[in-house]
Amino acid sequence: MLKEQPIPKKNTSYTPDLLGDQFERCTLKFTNDYEGPIDATLIRRKSGISTTKAVLYIHGFNDYFFQSEMAKCFNDYGFHFYALDLRKYGRSFLTHQKLNNVRSLTEYDEEISLALQIIKSEGNHQVILNGHSTGGLIITNYAVRYPNSTLFQGLICNSPFYEFNLPFFEREIGIPLFAFIGKYLPNLEVPAGFTKVYGHSLHNSKQGEWNYSLSWKPLDIANINLGFLTAIYQAQKNIQYDANITVPTLVMHSDRSIYEKHYSEKLKTGDAVLNVQHIQKYAHQLTGDITVCEIKNGMHDLVLSTKPVREKVYKRMFEWIGVYFK
Repeated sequence: MLKEQPIPKKNTSYTPDLLGDQFERCTLKFTNDYEGPIDATLIRRKSGISTTKAVLYIHGFNDYFFQSEMAKCFNDYGFHFYALDLRKYGRSFLTHQKLNNVRSLTEYDEEISLALQIIKSEGNHQVILNGHSTGGLIITNYAVRYPNSTLFQGLICNSPFYEFNLPFFEREIGIPLFAFIGKYLPNLEVPAGFTKVYGHSLHNSKQGEWNYSLSWKPLDIANINLGFLTAIYQAQKNIQYDANITVPTLVMHSDRSIYEKHYSEKLKTGDAVLNVQHIQKYAHQLTGDITVCEIKNGMHDLVLSTKPVREKVYKRMFEWIGVYFK
């Protein structure tokens, strides 16, 4: 179980966030790692409804928190909304760092645990962890390693990154080999392996409808360090077989995967990043109170799907919340 620590006052001073519109942020500082000083950023938007419920959102790879529509939907439903920009991402990225460069996903425990403690200290007694893609893997792995915690009472995973979307040989032979090498040569770079056309389907400078920073969420993804690949692989192996989660969990995913080398409107009708069959497989192998929900025509980030689809996403999500969080 998580050991709760006193909340340092310096970590709970909020200032207006770049999103405006009642969003606030505070900087969380941690001891140096192999690259130097570390920051994480906690963002919040309080509900206008008197409530002791909250959600903490964890973004994915090549990502940061900008989904203000999602925050407002939670606020309207009676939840205070919080999000983390994890270390080496978005608002937390420092100039001496390489984006996303961690060597174990357990490094994020520091900011997740502190954020949950802050949220509890602010009067919230029912807290849901909500993670997208790599964030979904992070919170699943976190929940498996911290059973029966008093700091969170539910999980929502939006297209969680439970497996590499690669052909069999690369997935079963290549990734384990790279992960082994990454233990000893963590700074060796390899291609990230993600297509930029997914970004084209999202950003409003291309064919999408969303405005976000292309510095923090670029269309062309730089190489990743093998240490990061190793971190993902180790976390996946930790949750793939008979892993137990002690809180109600909702796993949501699209009904199809899309494989397009060039931009097509098809990219707005499926998951262009992960194999949804992998998500289904490993979600069903989790033990506990697990609900798996398929969203027709959902994009990889389900809450960035076309408006009719994301309305269904929120409807299904809040129906599930209504069952467990009275």
